[in-house]
Amino acid sequence: MSRKMIIGSTFYFVIGVLMGMGMSMSENYTLSPVHAHINLLGWVSMALGGMLYHVFPAAGASRLGKWHFWLHMIGIPVMMAGLASMLLTASTAFIPVVSIGGVMVVVGTILFSINAVKYVR
Repeated sequence: MSRKMIIGSTFYFVIGVLMGMGMSMSENYTLSPVHAHINLLGWVSMALGGMLYHVFPAAGASRLGKWHFWLHMIGIPVMMAGLASMLLTASTAFIPVVSIGGVMVVVGTILFSINAVKYVR
């Protein structure tokens, strides 16, 4: 699981950096919250989770580790697509999409925390 998380995090890193460059070039910073969340939740959180799972492989191999990975990998793009749509259209119609993705990420984070407590000794 550690390899999958670290590789997954690099995709989010590239997306976050490209978004930052695009915003800078266009001087349009409407999507700054999306950029920040992709970098922090996608790049940083997943990379650190992958490192923890590398150091404690039993945690990464556990069901909690697998659920954590998939909830993050699905929840982040769902939440970010909803947030980007909401910011670009100024419509609250996308709040349920943001909420669904956000709940997935929060549940994944809670599972990660439980997993760390359980396996990091």
